Amino acid sequence: MSKSPIKILVVDDEPQITKVLKTSLATEGFEVQAANDGQTALELFRSWKPQLVISDISMPQMDGVELCRRIRADSNIPLIVLSVIQEEKRKVEALDAGADDYITKPFGIDELLARVRVGLRHSAAKPETSPRIESGHFTIDLDTRQVTVMGKQVYLTPREFDLLVFLVRNAGKVVTHRAILANVWGPGYQEHSDSLRVFVGQLRKKIELDPSNPRFVVTEPWVGYRFNSD
Repeated sequence: MSKSPIKILVVDDEPQITKVLKTSLATEGFEVQAANDGQTALELFRSWKPQLVISDISMPQMDGVELCRRIRADSNIPLIVLSVIQEEKRKVEALDAGADDYITKPFGIDELLARVRVGLRHSAAKPETSPRIESGHFTIDLDTRQVTVMGKQVYLTPREFDLLVFLVRNAGKVVTHRAILANVWGPGYQEHSDSLRVFVGQLRKKIELDPSNPRFVVTEPWVGYRFNSD
């Protein structure tokens, strides 16, 4: 019995974009439906039950930020938002509302397909129940708080360790400055906004081969960071 194709919902009020996305994704074997506004997309999400959503941010009736918020209230499926370069603030709002990733318009189809594969791969991963996390070149023992990178043990301060664990658990996703601070620093995190940059710099010195050209903890300008485990 053949496996059912993965269903992807595309949301954009520009017909030419939805047409290109539908054609490109269908060529890769995905089943695709499209909506031209957030309200229609939400109705399709609830009735059709896609496994991934790609949505523009600026749309009529319900924008992409609110759509992310509504979907995330009911589901943990991967959400990828599309934005133009001038929408940095809205992009951050979408990520804080539950989006997993973003792509800036104009974008290449190969980049989009790569982001889709990453999103689906992380969605299919089983929840971490072991006190041990293994991700690419990283092994983290949550009980002993020991970290091994490419077979070599590295020694982290408690805050560096907590920062790394949060990034690794969100590997492949864009995590905003606000999300990191809230989860690693906790209440009153706004007071530590300058500390985040400092701790990321310290962490890079310990886990990167070339801290000035990071491979694992990559900066997403004006937004946050993306952790690459390989």
